[in-house]
Amino acid sequence: MTRPRLVTQPGGSTSSGLGRVRAMGALAAVGLPGEDLTRVDSVTNEVWVTPDYVVRVNRDPSLRLHREAVLSQILPEEVGYPPLVQHGGEIGNDWLVLRRLPGITLSRAWPDLDRDQRRHAVRQVAQRLRAVHSTPCPQLEGLRDVPQLLDQAPTGAQAAARLLEQLQLAKELPHIDVDLIRDAEALVSDTASSLDPFNQTTVVHGDLTFENILWDGADVTAILDFEFARPGPPDLDLDVLLRFCSLPYLHVPLSIESRTKAIDYAEVPWWFVEDYPELFAHPRQFERVRLYSMAWDVRELMQFPPQEPLSRLHKHHPYQRLAQSVRGTHYLDQLNGTASLHY
Repeated sequence: MTRPRLVTQPGGSTSSGLGRVRAMGALAAVGLPGEDLTRVDSVTNEVWVTPDYVVRVNRDPSLRLHREAVLSQILPEEVGYPPLVQHGGEIGNDWLVLRRLPGITLSRAWPDLDRDQRRHAVRQVAQRLRAVHSTPCPQLEGLRDVPQLLDQAPTGAQAAARLLEQLQLAKELPHIDVDLIRDAEALVSDTASSLDPFNQTTVVHGDLTFENILWDGADVTAILDFEFARPGPPDLDLDVLLRFCSLPYLHVPLSIESRTKAIDYAEVPWWFVEDYPELFAHPRQFERVRLYSMAWDVRELMQFPPQEPLSRLHKHHPYQRLAQSVRGTHYLDQLNGTASLHY
């Protein structure tokens, strides 16, 4: 799961050497050779490739890749998920071996595509995403930390209970404006009913960025990386998708950050409205997506408490984003055409 770079990404020769050992161990476990093993830049997992296979290794203390392996067996063919060779490992070191498909991630290709190619790509992503959202979600265990502080429940108020609990705890953090948090609590309470009900059982991807979409030079061929997938309403995927379109450079490896520009994604949300209108069709759609975003930002706020007052924090700190939601200056307000000019 991508998040603002508040800490340096791990790397260096030592971690690369250990990563190679882990990847070769995964290949050996399924009787495959480890020659020509090359590391690929990735935001979340260690990813290694050979000419024919991809090895993904999860270093988080969870079984996220095991969950993805289970889900991969029931995803529709239209999604394009690569053939699974095997999965294995243990908590903190689980892995997947997949057949390698031709192409590169859409985020890497995007800067060099012309407008017609970009429009074509979004149309194909929307078609594949529909197939994801039409899939009943199997029982999936092992997601240690749900990206949004929302729980499946018959009412929005019940779904948002944990979010409100964390906002209450946030008042005790250093450098926190208690009045701002109270305003956030009121906003959540006043709009939680927009989520009624919050107990849908079809699959949401959970990390829908163009870094997780495969492009073969002419077409979108696959949606990848379902480790954060879970049951939920289809429009829950709008949180990460719109976040990516507005702040794309935060969701790609450092090696392509300088080429990743928000201006290049300015039309993408509107193209999705055209190609997948039902994803935006709820009469209280803005309130729902704002709640999704706040539920993400509060979770990260608790993980990365502010070390100085709001006015001095990095512009992408989760406390900054939460304040923008409360004050009406968030990127969602800008997309909705309602951004306030008053801070």
